[in-house]
Amino acid sequence: MDTGTPLHILVIEDNPDLAANVCDFLEAKGHVADAAGDGVTGLHLAVTKNYDAIVLDIVLPGIDGLTVCKKFRDEAKRNTPILMLTARDALDDRVVGLECGADDYVLKPFALRELEARLKALVRRAKRHVSARVLHVEDLEFDPALFKARRGTRTLNLSPIPLKLLEILMRASPKVMKREELERAVWGDTPPDSDALRSHMHTLRAAVDGAGEPALVHNLRGIGYRIAPTDAL
Repeated sequence: MDTGTPLHILVIEDNPDLAANVCDFLEAKGHVADAAGDGVTGLHLAVTKNYDAIVLDIVLPGIDGLTVCKKFRDEAKRNTPILMLTARDALDDRVVGLECGADDYVLKPFALRELEARLKALVRRAKRHVSARVLHVEDLEFDPALFKARRGTRTLNLSPIPLKLLEILMRASPKVMKREELERAVWGDTPPDSDALRSHMHTLRAAVDGAGEPALVHNLRGIGYRIAPTDAL
């Protein structure tokens, strides 16, 4: 049994058998894996969700992997670790991939255990800088370095506890955070009365979800909360 921290991985690979093998292996190891079979879908998922790492093939329909990587870095300004999948004899692709912003690569065919080990290493390195990464969910943005939050063109004025809840839920997005997990993350082992979290979440939801805007803060009754687009529920 794998005892490491579960990772949320996006696999962008047009070979359905290979993508299924990778996702099945990662999920058997306790991770969460999403898959996209073309560059357009992969780029959309990479930009609209928060992943711990991305597995990206170079040869893809729609938009090739090199273009996906470059757009993700240069236009979306995201720094999620990217592990490229390349053919054994495609040295130029590996060089260009690294120049486009990929963090590492594995050669096809590859061992699934090696893939997981490389992903874990990339995530460990990335976590050294995680506090400075600007978080995005749809048009919601939070800068942990400056403690500033925005929804579209609106600046969100939040007190410290709702701001902390915002950061926790955005880092976990689109996963659900149980009430107990949120209380422990904010107050440690001595949480206040049971209405405190509900009150702060009400404040957060009122600030994030303005009139006429698609809801991003969701209460799963009896379970917990999450921040995600409605169509991801």
